[in-house]
Amino acid sequence: MTATRVLVLNSGSSSVKYQLLDMRDATRLAVGLVERIGEQTSRLEHTCLATGGTREQNGPIADHDAALKAVAEALARDGLGLDSPELAAIGHRVVHGGMFFTEPTVIDDAVLTEIERLIPVAPLHNPANLTGIRTAMALRPDLPQVAVFDTAFHTTMPESAARYAIDTKIADRYRVRRYGFHGTSHAYVSRATAELLGRAPEDVNVIVLHLGNGASASAVRGGRCVDTSMGLTPLEGLVMGTRSGDLDPAVIFHLQRVGGMSMDEVDTLLNKRSGLFGLCGDNDMREIRRRMEEGDDEARLAFEIYIHRLKKYVGAYYAVLGTVDAVAFTAGVGENAAFVREAALAGLEGLGLAVEGERNAVRGDGPRLISPEGARIAVAVVPTDEEMEIATQTYALVVKDA
Repeated sequence: MTATRVLVLNSGSSSVKYQLLDMRDATRLAVGLVERIGEQTSRLEHTCLATGGTREQNGPIADHDAALKAVAEALARDGLGLDSPELAAIGHRVVHGGMFFTEPTVIDDAVLTEIERLIPVAPLHNPANLTGIRTAMALRPDLPQVAVFDTAFHTTMPESAARYAIDTKIADRYRVRRYGFHGTSHAYVSRATAELLGRAPEDVNVIVLHLGNGASASAVRGGRCVDTSMGLTPLEGLVMGTRSGDLDPAVIFHLQRVGGMSMDEVDTLLNKRSGLFGLCGDNDMREIRRRMEEGDDEARLAFEIYIHRLKKYVGAYYAVLGTVDAVAFTAGVGENAAFVREAALAGLEGLGLAVEGERNAVRGDGPRLISPEGARIAVAVVPTDEEMEIATQTYALVVKDA
C-alpha cells in the first residue's frame, strides 16, 4: 500500500492546530485544534470529515507532548491513527527559517539546531514550533518529518528589497534583513490566482494582500516573491490588528528617553497594543464597521489609517512590478470584508484597479473575480489554504526522496 496521507501540525505557544489530508485527491480527513495548553481549561476540538462528527474534550492538557498524544488518540478513534501505514509524513509549519531554509526540508538534528539558532529573530514562534516537532518525532521516529517555513517563499527577494540601509557588517553579524512572513499563504494564493485566470504562475504578476489580524502584502513576479511588507519580524508593514506596522524607528528612542518606557514595554506597545486596537480599542473589523455606522469618529479614523497604509503598499508594489495582472485579497478580513476591499482600491481606477459592487458583495467559498467585466487588471478574492500548501510541499518532498 502506498502511503498518501500527510498530517499537518501548526504548534503555537499554547495551541496545536492540525489537519490530516489524503494527497491522492487532496481531501481533508480530519481537522482539529488543541488550545490553552498548560491550563486547567484546555480544550481539544476534533472533527472527522468522513463522518461529519465533531467531538470536544475539556480538561487540563499539561504540555505539547500531552496535546499531541491527545490528537493521536482522537485520530485513532476514527481509524486514522498515527500508526497507520497510510501516513506518509508529518508536515510542520515553522515561522522563521532565515536565509538558510529556502524550501521544505526533511528534519534532522542539523535542521533542529538551525531552527533553534533562529529563536532570537522569532522568539514567540520558533520555540513552540520546535516543541511540536520534537514531540511528533518522539511519537513517530520512523516517519519523515518535514519543516515548511513561512519565510521560504520570500527568499527570492533581490538584495535591493531584502537589505536594510544600515552598516552591512553589523547587519550580517546579527542577521538583520527583511525576511517576510505568511509565505505559505502568499505562495498558495499567488498560484491559485494564476489558475483562476487560466494562466501559468510564471506568466502572471500578482499583488497579494493577506489581511487578517496579522497582515502582509507581497509583490509576486512570475511565481517568485520580489518584495513583501513584513521584515526582520512580523511587525513591519501594514496596519494590523494589534501591531503598528511601519514606524519611524526614532519613535522607540523617544518613548524610552522621554516616556521612560523600558524596551519590553515598547515591544508590548508596538506588538500588542497598537494597530487597530491601539487606535480605537478594537481589532475586530466587524466591530469597527459597526461603530463606524453608528458615527464613531475614533473607529472611522482607525479604519482610514488602515486603508491609507494598504493603498500605499498597493501603489508601491504596482511600481515594483511594473506590470500587474491581478490583485488578490485573502485571509479573514481580505476574504470576508467587502467594504475593506472596496475602500482599498477606491480612487485607483486610473491604474486599472476597481471592484464591481455586486460581485464584491457576493460571499463564496472558492476563488472568484470581483473586478468589472473586461477590467485591465483582475481583482480577486482567493481563500488561503496554508495547511493544504504545507501538505502539498511535504508530500512532494517525501515522494521525491522516496
